Amino acid sequence: MISSAKAAAGVALRAGPGLMAVYLVAVIVEALAPIAVVWLTKLVVDSLAGQGSTGELGTLALGLALAGILVAALPQLMQFLNNEMGRVCTAYTTAQLFSATLRFPGLRRFEDPNFHDQLRLAQSSLTAGQEIVAGGLGAASAVITLVGMIGSLLVISPVLTGVVLATGVPALIAQLRLSRRRAAMMWDIGPTERRQMFYGELLTTVPAAKEIRLFNSGRFLRGRMMNELRASNAARRRMDLKELAVEGLLTLLGAAVAGGGLVWAVTAASTGTLSVGDVSLLITAIAAVQASLNGLIAGLAALHQDLLMFSHYVAVTSAESDLPVPADPVPLPRLRRGIQLTDVWFRYSDDHPWILRGLTLFIPASASVAIVGLNGAGKSTLVKLLCRFYDPQHGSITWDGLDIRDVHPDDLRHRIAGVFQDHMAYDMSASDNVSIGFVPAREDDVRIRGAAREAGIDDKLSSLPRGYDTLLTRTFFSEEDKDNPDTGVVLSGGQWQRTALARAMFRGHRDLLILDEPSAGLDPEAEAEVHARTRRRRHGATSLLISHRLNTVRDADLIVVLEHGNIRESGTHAALIAARGPYAHLFNLQAAGYREPEEAVVL
Repeated sequence: MISSAKAAAGVALRAGPGLMAVYLVAVIVEALAPIAVVWLTKLVVDSLAGQGSTGELGTLALGLALAGILVAALPQLMQFLNNEMGRVCTAYTTAQLFSATLRFPGLRRFEDPNFHDQLRLAQSSLTAGQEIVAGGLGAASAVITLVGMIGSLLVISPVLTGVVLATGVPALIAQLRLSRRRAAMMWDIGPTERRQMFYGELLTTVPAAKEIRLFNSGRFLRGRMMNELRASNAARRRMDLKELAVEGLLTLLGAAVAGGGLVWAVTAASTGTLSVGDVSLLITAIAAVQASLNGLIAGLAALHQDLLMFSHYVAVTSAESDLPVPADPVPLPRLRRGIQLTDVWFRYSDDHPWILRGLTLFIPASASVAIVGLNGAGKSTLVKLLCRFYDPQHGSITWDGLDIRDVHPDDLRHRIAGVFQDHMAYDMSASDNVSIGFVPAREDDVRIRGAAREAGIDDKLSSLPRGYDTLLTRTFFSEEDKDNPDTGVVLSGGQWQRTALARAMFRGHRDLLILDEPSAGLDPEAEAEVHARTRRRRHGATSLLISHRLNTVRDADLIVVLEHGNIRESGTHAALIAARGPYAHLFNLQAAGYREPEEAVVL
């Protein structure tokens, strides 16, 4: 928790140093104002009882009035300062958190459920940094007020002061335990709430709407969502009941002490032991001490919980890279000879089976290499390793003899363009959907249209209501279309496929072009057109083509058949057909679907 406290203080000081100074002064004044009110009230009452001079009474009354104004006005000022601190600190922590996620060069953390829970809690604690600072200063303010009130109470009755303070010990212990249990509860219900959000998103987003309505599965998913919600609510309810019981007992204890002190004060005043001003001071001091003590304890408990929650933010922002990045990376040369994979073994974790098993493959520079195989053969995993989203557990991948682990991942990926099978459909404009492929050139409209033209999607995007500025979503609207209920356009699957291809083309000519199922979801005519376009782009370039449709890879310079994480056979289309192995078998199965039964060729 010490690291969390230091991090929170650092956030406040870096996010708004001037605002922090004003906030600190206001906290001190707010702490001293109630003490001034108590003592000025005593002096006024005693002066009235003792027939003090008019001038003295006037001065005391003016001081009391000013102190009262401060007490009344400071909460509003503190509320504004607190909100402003919250805004600047949240902006800072948000920027830092998402900068931290961008520092993870690989995918391992993003495919880890525990990391998702920690990231969700880190996001929910973005305001905790400011709350920790506010809580810490609030605790300091409460201590100042408490010390002043204790001093006032000690003047009247040291014994009663000790009794009042003694009641704070069990309260502090109980509140700290409650805060620790609440933080633990938030972690425990993390997976439950994440599943609840998942089902909620399924029920309210477009991609799942068709199947849910066709299969009439909405009530089933709603039932699961409600079960998760009921489970998280039950955990929260149990926590709330514990807090209710503990805080109820502490309130009764405090009321009993205050009541006893009042009875003693009235009795002492009736015997002349205490003056009327003393009674006034004692009653106010007891209430103020208890309020300050309760405020301090509650503040410390909240601070304790905020520190526990903020530890998730600290953990994410201080997490080490999921891939080792060389301290002194080697510059990556242009690809001249080729990419060599040597005895590559890979699995996603120790609990998962091996995906690649001793794979050795050479991808020659300026050659077109196709990777084919059944689902689960390791094709997409091979792509992830080439992009260095993961490192193999054993073996190496070299670029013209240079191990890619010695190169900065950003430098490697700058040399690669690609279309993934699970490509993104961004809820942004058509222009953004293309230009996000190479952000430095996103203002180059000519280049954007050229990439779209190369992918065969320019005519469609140009004909949209606002051309390339049209949003490709019905989730948001632009300022120009905010009054139009029909704003936004949703593309078809094939049109999205072409847009993703344009995104890759927008990067320009790169050393390695990866096409992972670039024609999935396209009709035969569109598929033929897309492959003709990509064939022109691949000509003379190093390319890796992954496809289940073997007719699209037959012109590749080298076809590699993966099976169970290793190479079963490789060669040109003609050579593999002549070999009558797995490739020929798969090719014949697919070709048979386009022939009449009597035309089928048995290999």
